[in-house]
Amino acid sequence: MKILGIGNAIVDVICKVKDDFISKNNLTKGTMKLIIDENEIKSLLSNLKIEQTVSGGSVANSVVGLSQLGNKVGFIGKISDDDFGNNYEEGLKKEKVDFLYSKKKETLPTGTCLILVTPDSERTMCTFLGTAGKINENDINLETIRKSELVFLEGYLWDEGEPKKAFDKAISNSNKVAMSLSDQFCVDRHKNHFLDLVKNRLDIIFANEAEIMSLINAKSFNEVISFGKEINKQLVITRGDKGAVSIVNQKIQEIDSKKNLKILDLTGAGDLFASGYLHGYVNNLSQKECLEKGTEMSAKVIQQIGARL
Repeated sequence: MKILGIGNAIVDVICKVKDDFISKNNLTKGTMKLIIDENEIKSLLSNLKIEQTVSGGSVANSVVGLSQLGNKVGFIGKISDDDFGNNYEEGLKKEKVDFLYSKKKETLPTGTCLILVTPDSERTMCTFLGTAGKINENDINLETIRKSELVFLEGYLWDEGEPKKAFDKAISNSNKVAMSLSDQFCVDRHKNHFLDLVKNRLDIIFANEAEIMSLINAKSFNEVISFGKEINKQLVITRGDKGAVSIVNQKIQEIDSKKNLKILDLTGAGDLFASGYLHGYVNNLSQKECLEKGTEMSAKVIQQIGARL
């Protein structure tokens, strides 16, 4: 297997909202809020019109993109044997992704992510992890990990207790490991842990500009460049309309963003960028070609509704 993704198995529920819906519900535009109470997500949904429901999760979206590009990929994520769980599994299998988790009826339901898309195409997420947040080391198949060229993890998955043990098990047994920092909320919540992972345990790190600057408390992007050279990893940073940059073996590669796009929904922009970049990586393309493929995939997905092509 080329790439094995491990992440939160979450059903995306996409809704269009006005800006005042975000402020009325005390949400911060462009970020992710973790919801603990199942009733809270039900209450939010009761006031919304659902545009689309699709199996989601950050790394799962990336893995689907990789499959669409012709790569042999798999995914591990925890779901329950319920309607959302069944739909989730079917959605991955339809995309020729090897789903490597045997579901059963869990105490908590399958996870849900409410994606609120405002008129400026920005997305604000409310995530109820459900059983996805209960992933543990017994859910991680060592043989599958060892047979994969690369394991791709998401920062969203990291949490103390059982999820952290699952994360550690995956990293410790991987041939190569990539991770997305996922969200500034995740970075701020787990800053010391993430910094240790980035410096000492990961091979490839994906971040947007705000996430990486927050992680290292940078005041300028030049500090990020210096950090990337110091850690001597593969640091890949998306910068919105300023394009993207990779820092690999002390070398900096930059690429411009695509112009004149009809942007409908920024959901999945980072996920599909990672798809394109990792496709290039496992197929031995140059850094420039990796960034170009990432930018191409990202540009495609933001011109439609939803996080998958």
